[in-house]
Amino acid sequence: MKRRKILFGSLLGIFAVMLLCSGALAAKISIDINCTMKPGGSEEAGINKFKEIVEKESDGRMKVKIFMSGQLGKEKAVLELLKIGQTQMALTGGLFRTMYAKKYDPITIPFYLSNWECVKAYLEGPMGKKIDQLALEKGGIIDFGPQKRAGRHMTTNRKIIEPKDIKGLKLRLPAIPIWVDVWKELGALPTIIPAPEIYLAMKTGQVEAHENSLVSPYSRKLWEVQKYIILTDHVFFPWHWVASKTWFDKLDAKDQALIRKAVAKARAYGDKVEDEKDAFYATELKKKGMIFIIPDKAAIRAKAMPAINRAIANLAPEVAVEIERVCK
Repeated sequence: MKRRKILFGSLLGIFAVMLLCSGALAAKISIDINCTMKPGGSEEAGINKFKEIVEKESDGRMKVKIFMSGQLGKEKAVLELLKIGQTQMALTGGLFRTMYAKKYDPITIPFYLSNWECVKAYLEGPMGKKIDQLALEKGGIIDFGPQKRAGRHMTTNRKIIEPKDIKGLKLRLPAIPIWVDVWKELGALPTIIPAPEIYLAMKTGQVEAHENSLVSPYSRKLWEVQKYIILTDHVFFPWHWVASKTWFDKLDAKDQALIRKAVAKARAYGDKVEDEKDAFYATELKKKGMIFIIPDKAAIRAKAMPAINRAIANLAPEVAVEIERVCK
């Protein structure tokens, strides 16, 4: 009898351990992923691809919840949540580079990095790794890499080919000091106007030009108040896939690898969708009568160089060396 009780107790113990183990194996992992952009763009497409891959390859053990349009706060607020582990992931802009690694961030300087390949090579090279290291140390975030955002161009009612054509141009800009300085150097008259007021400002003549990627003139119907698209490609301002270190470190190695793999595929898919959408906007804007002009970008860049050099002087010396290497 005593032997039976011991055997029964042992079986109960083994059964309890098995239940605990199976419960641990079946434990759900919830991933909130945040983005300030509205639905419908390449940002959401990339995030949806991430969700699809993660949930499929984890057999539903991981669940991804998507928050677009800044539902959990603006960019800085979400970075603070990531730092303390109160949210898991984000597709974020470049604010974290400025906050944590300003000396290594040339991305915001207009006419400096000439194309997306140059930007991507810089961020995936030694300077990008330095940015990642500082973001990890200061901000508690892990940067998985950039996702493409199309180049920024100008819309105007003035035909612009050479630097002299920019002189006196009333140009709407966001309140970014480096941008204001560079465009002033080119002879423009920068005017700080909130984005929702761009159309009205153009209609009333408060400004006669603005700069952004092609989604801006398309979504704002700027063909009603603007004639030309000037293909300057003056800034490529990427998104970044980031995660909270506090949260990520709690995952086992297999789950971490799954997430990294899913992000890599999502980034590539997001890049593809961004290119497709940019081509679509160009086609539709031409249909609406907007005229596309390829300016003398080398001449414009040369004219802007004094302001570009002022911005470079505030960066670590090795940044310019790396830009020279990757942007040949």
